Amino acid sequence: MAEQDANAAMLGGLAREIEEFVGSAGWDQGPQLFALVPTSVLIAEQPELAEQLAEAAELTPIAQEGLPAEDIGEALAQIEWPETVHGCALAQEIVILPPEAQAEVDELGENDEHLEQLAAQHPQRREARLVAVVHRNEVAACVLRLRAAADEEEPEEIVEHPDLAPNLVEALRTTLA
Repeated sequence: MAEQDANAAMLGGLAREIEEFVGSAGWDQGPQLFALVPTSVLIAEQPELAEQLAEAAELTPIAQEGLPAEDIGEALAQIEWPETVHGCALAQEIVILPPEAQAEVDELGENDEHLEQLAAQHPQRREARLVAVVHRNEVAACVLRLRAAADEEEPEEIVEHPDLAPNLVEALRTTLA
């Protein structure tokens, strides 16, 4: 149990690190995929990176080529990581609707086009950046940064919980299987 807690804490730290890295480029970005590789392996294969990497970190995130924003699930279904990749992460911007909008969402069913339109036009929508991280040992972590509204003085809000995006976590786990 202690080892799983340590792994969960490490992945939570990686999720925050990735969110901060992606956030440093601002908002309105496409989805970004990261491979999580043991830092010791990177340094052994590329010693010139030793000064740039935190040697104490068990895993180092490595940004991958961009993913299509249209259907991330389909793109992830095409990915298989080699054994040297111990985990992966995905950062993406999403729209969150308030619980009161659930009836409208249920009414639309599986119609993605109408769901996107509802989300884009809903007066209480919140934009957010979601980072989901998974490890081959089944541990996961998620971080969500809620974007502050342009007319609000409140700071952006951060929420962390491994169950924030169960479907995304499962899709990422499948890439490691």
